[in-house]
Formats: sequence, C-alpha cells, structure tokens
Amino acid sequence: MDSIQTLRTRELYRNNWLTIREDDIRRPDGSAGIYAVVDKPSYALVIPRDLGPDSRTQRFHLVEQFRYPLGLRRWEFPQGTAPGLPEIDPVELAARELHEETGLRADSMTQIGLLDVAPGMSSQRGRVFLATGISEGPHAREHEEQDMRSAWFTRDEVEQMILEGVITDAQSIAAWALMTLVDRR
Repeated sequence: MDSIQTLRTRELYRNNWLTIREDDIRRPDGSAGIYAVVDKPSYALVIPRDLGPDSRTQRFHLVEQFRYPLGLRRWEFPQGTAPGLPEIDPVELAARELHEETGLRADSMTQIGLLDVAPGMSSQRGRVFLATGISEGPHAREHEEQDMRSAWFTRDEVEQMILEGVITDAQSIAAWALMTLVDRR
C-alpha cells in the first residue's frame, strides 16, 4: 500500500459554509489512525490592480472587515466562495466576489495561481486572480459583509501593511507573493 486508505467517514458538523468530518484511516505501514477534516468549497481571491489618478502609479484594492474568530478588523484582498454553487466556474466566482465586495468590475481576470488553505486539516483550495481594466460601481455585499470597507493602496502601502502586520491574512500574503513572482517573468 502506497497511500493512506480511508476506512470510514463520520460527519460531525455541517452548516452552509463547511462540513467537519472524521475519517478512520490506514497508513501505508498498516497502522490505523484518524483524520479530522474541514471541508469547505473552493474559493476565489482577486487582486484588483489598476493605475492611479496620475496614470503612472499602480494601485491595489483591498477590503477591510471584522473577522469574528480573531475579534479584529483585517485588511485583505476580496475573496470568497459560493455556497450552494459548488460547480461555479472559477472566473465567474472571482468576478462575482470582486463585484459583490467592492463594486468593481474587471475587463480582464487572469488566474495566476492556486493555494491550499491549510492542507493538514482542510480540503479547501483557492484560485488567485489578477483583475485589470477596472471600472467602479456600487457593491452588492451579503448581509455578513455589511461592515466591510474598501480602499485603494499603492504597492508600497500594501507591502508596508504586510510588514507591519496590518495585513495578516495568509491567503492575501500568499497571493501577493504569487503576483510578485508572475510580474518578474
């Protein structure tokens, strides 16, 4: 046996956003064990990039919201899932999240990478998109997002926010690294 074999699965909890399950497993050496897994739908994270009013300086749009588990307001890139729509096209999900949270629309939505949120405990994966050709309009936030704010920041401001711990969202920081690597090529 070369991989872990799932012997039995028990659902422990379910709501509209996640399922928690416990799997009885057999390891490659034949020993038994258990895994607790948080199943969440795939998400899209969008980095909205545009030129500022001077038409020379790149700027990036972030959202700030209260993150209940942390008890803190945090800045991050627009991101989310579509509960009830597990087969939604990733580009459509990205465009939907961008418009919903910020009111922005993009002429171009380019996938630049894939992130595994916490592969030791969660099945959730996310696709990272770079949105360009931005136009602004009214947002369409969900009820849970009513306290959300959004704003444009320069590259230097975003990097300073990361270094100072103002942006701590791991997916946003990983997405920033992906974008930086793509830009170097």
